[in-house]
Amino acid sequence: MITAIIVDDDINLRNGMKGLLKLYAPEISIIGEADNVENGVTEILQKSPRVVFLDIQLTDGTGFDILEHITKIEGTVNANIVFITAHEKYAIKAFRFSALDFLLKPVDPDELQQVITKIKNNLESKPNFSNIDLLLENISKKVDTFKRIALSTSDGIHLYEIGSIIRCESQDNYTKFHLKNQAPVLISKTLKEYDELLSEHGFERIHQSHLINISYLKAYIKKDGGYVVMQDGSNLPISQRKKDRLKEILNTI
Repeated sequence: MITAIIVDDDINLRNGMKGLLKLYAPEISIIGEADNVENGVTEILQKSPRVVFLDIQLTDGTGFDILEHITKIEGTVNANIVFITAHEKYAIKAFRFSALDFLLKPVDPDELQQVITKIKNNLESKPNFSNIDLLLENISKKVDTFKRIALSTSDGIHLYEIGSIIRCESQDNYTKFHLKNQAPVLISKTLKEYDELLSEHGFERIHQSHLINISYLKAYIKKDGGYVVMQDGSNLPISQRKKDRLKEILNTI
């Protein structure tokens, strides 16, 4: 069994989550509940669950406050954190940059099962919770532009400077990250998701299969249908509908 704690100030949501977990994830054993920051910190420290289902807004603070308290006491958070939240654009963006799982209220059973599958896979490897530190870093700065991104690979979670990403390449339902002075990494998420995350960081989708960091663009070649040359030596095609957009960008540089 995988031990878990639910922290939410709404008893109906806690009961609802327990019902959903019983139906769709019977391998999850709820060993504690809390309805505020203080009780949440106490429950987590005393019971050391493998998973914490954590609401953002609590009566006496936030779920982030709980993580900060535990980090100060223990040095790190050693649990899989799953945030349960209403749609809060900024927080969700921070979760995605930190490779942290979240569930939107009302919780969808299919999304819950997907999250549980990811948690089980993470627990089978060597759990790495450095992405929680990244989340707290981003939340504390209260800025909308993040400097680092957490990427969850087959061997764990790794943090990378966004500025070190040269380009991203679609490989079916995976995305291959090509990094400066580092080996490529393969992530089990689609290129579309990273297009949405990185578009505000100087990245441009030039083709169905290619997302590039404009900072590493070396040349735009018009012949042979049009392609770009990147600083890593790669030649990448440009889709017809992206050519005008790329020309606009180049004219502003």
